[in-house]
Amino acid sequence: MWLALQIEAYIETGQFEEGWTALEEALNDSPQPRRTILEADLYRLKGALTLQTVQSPRSKVQSRRPPTPGPQPQDEAEACFQQAIDTARELSAKSFELRAATSLARLWQQQGRRAEARQLLAEIYNWFTEGFDTKDLQEAKGLLEELNH
Repeated sequence: MWLALQIEAYIETGQFEEGWTALEEALNDSPQPRRTILEADLYRLKGALTLQTVQSPRSKVQSRRPPTPGPQPQDEAEACFQQAIDTARELSAKSFELRAATSLARLWQQQGRRAEARQLLAEIYNWFTEGFDTKDLQEAKGLLEELNH
């Protein structure tokens, strides 16, 4: 869990190389084959790191992989976010599902897929009946309001 918090901080501060290193360490330390809610969050963070590494003007890291024909970073990030959602759903981890759905909805919004983004996020957001003062629910609500306009 500590590594997940570190990865989040690295993403926010533009330290992408450190983020990739911490992510690799966290994924290698993840228990196998049992799935955990941490795995859902690590996939979300991997998607976020993938996007930020290529989108940020502060990034000196282009990619950890050599350029090859194949998935674009946005496609890769989308797959990570979807994996995070699927894992969270399997484990009935609604808060982690919300975080991943918010990340995927934001990506879809940027791609002009507003209706899909709104539907995905509204489904999980409407599940909640309390905790609306939490950062994750406030962020989801704000994004839903953007998507509704």
